[in-house]
Amino acid sequence: EREVLTLVATGLSNDDISGRLRLSPHTVKTHINRTMAKLGVGDRAQLVIIAYESGLVTPGVPHSR
Repeated sequence: EREVLTLVATGLSNDDISGRLRLSPHTVKTHINRTMAKLGVGDRAQLVIIAYESGLVTPGVPHSR
């Protein structure tokens, strides 16, 4: 879920995340929904904010895998 959150925060779509992590799109969506529930947020934008505020993602630093 943390890796998926990081990739969401970098702006990747579910399909892009699916391809990068070799997961099904359904699994990616499940991870995103579980993360949203755990963090008590209602949309992807709020996930991105949390990722940046927590230091999980740093502005200007590309995430590579």
